[in-house]
Parts: sequence; C-alpha cells; structure tokens
Amino acid sequence: MQRLAAAIRAQAPAQVLDVVPALGGLALHFDPAFDGSVLDAANAIVEAASKKRLPDLGDLGREVEVPVCYDDEFGPDLDEVAKKAGLAKKDIPSLHSSAEYRVLMIGFAPGHAYMGGLDARLAVPRRASPRASVPAGSVAIANLQAVVYPYAISGGWSVIGRTPLTVFDAGRSRPSLFSPGDRVRFVAIDRRQFQEISEKQ
Repeated sequence: MQRLAAAIRAQAPAQVLDVVPALGGLALHFDPAFDGSVLDAANAIVEAASKKRLPDLGDLGREVEVPVCYDDEFGPDLDEVAKKAGLAKKDIPSLHSSAEYRVLMIGFAPGHAYMGGLDARLAVPRRASPRASVPAGSVAIANLQAVVYPYAISGGWSVIGRTPLTVFDAGRSRPSLFSPGDRVRFVAIDRRQFQEISEKQ
C-alpha cells in the first residue's frame, strides 16, 4: 500500500488533497469542491498509478532514530512480557532495539504510528485489560508490531519503555515524528540520558 500511495501522491491531480495508506488499503482525500464522481475518479487514479513502476520500499520514508529508556519506571509491562515470551527481562531491550522497523500506517489517533518489524520472540498478545491512559512517549508492543504513544491516550499494548522525544506537536510544521514508510531504529538510553533529552524538548 505504501508503494502505491507514493506513486499516487507523485502524480495526484489537484482535486486529491492527501493520500493516506493503511494496512490493507488507502484513502484518497478529495477537495470538498470537487463536483465529479469521487468513486470514478479514485478508481481511475489508482488504476493509472498501478500501471506504472512502483517505487522501491527502500526509497520511501526517512530514517528516524528513537531513544528509549527501558527502566522499570517506564516499562511497567517488562516482567509480564518476559514471562509471556519465555525470556529473561534483561534481554527485552536488546531484542527490541536490534530490529529495524517500518511505519506501516498512522492510525487510531493523530501521530500514532503502527510499526512492523518486531522480533518474533517478543510477539506477545495485547493486554487483557487496556489502560485508560498511557503516558506520552510510551513504547509498546503487541503481536509483531510496535507503537509509540504520541500523547496520553488509552491503550492495550504492553509498555516496555519510553522515549523522551516529543512524538506529536500540532504546532510543528511537521506535527508527527513519524510518517508512513519511515524506517525506525530504537536506541537504548539510561535514565540520565532520558532526562537530558527531555530538557531539550
């Protein structure tokens, strides 16, 4: 979907304001003033783009490095993940940060990036009881994906750490730290580094 979205975005007519890829589809956002058949226009645009050579995945997105502190204070589910995965708790940070992730889509809430690439050994199901509020910057996992909560919202994924980065800020020219197609690397940091980065945000 990301490759098709990129191809459409590169040649989209003026009436298409945005192209948003998801896991199994994509959305075309049309100008409200467009007075033609949206369905016919969308079908024609997708058909035309799919006949062209789609860009390589490696050419999409940016490389984003995300520092993460995996201390117990920020990873309340580390013990539970270790138990479910049959791993030593100390091995979770290295397994999590050794993979390269790709942002599959932004969904659920603005700036909430779903990332594929999680090491299969960490593939635990969602928590049985979601939390009413997960702190901003929390790094969490479920199944074969990872997320970083952009601000305090509800969530049912297992929280294993936190980044000091501001993940979403509506006042920035680019509000979200992540975009579909981005390649993400998590880098383990300690509590002191977390505080230092936090103070610069």
